[in-house]
Amino acid sequence: MLNVDEIQKIIPHRPPFLLVDRMDKLEPGIHGIGRKSVTMNEPYFVGHFPGKAVMPGVIILEALAQTGAIVMLSVEENAGKIVYFGGMDKVKFRRQVVPGDVLVLDVTIIKSKGAFGVGNAIAYVEDEVAVEAIFTFVIGDDS
Repeated sequence: MLNVDEIQKIIPHRPPFLLVDRMDKLEPGIHGIGRKSVTMNEPYFVGHFPGKAVMPGVIILEALAQTGAIVMLSVEENAGKIVYFGGMDKVKFRRQVVPGDVLVLDVTIIKSKGAFGVGNAIAYVEDEVAVEAIFTFVIGDDS
């Protein structure tokens, strides 16, 4: 398990845009399961939506992408690099995510060649799928 301090040693994201609180499972370059505890203190809830707080779908996708970045950047030769989106396919929003929910962020790398790859990503709340997607990504230098 990785805590938030260990996560920040792997990916460059910082609060308020760091969207993974901990990693429960990490197989570098292969698979990872992270968690995001959703609280009413998230800055996006001010406007999304007043009186009916719902976590924006794009933020859930970003949390999944950060989980995938942790999986890929924990590979020794990728240390210190950045993972960029290449694309998203088959995105499905299945359930609203609201304050008090704990997102379980499950990412499996299904293809990787050089700096390019594809990941299967699913976000759960309890045992319900909230969001699922296929990401393509590229690993780049931080310079």
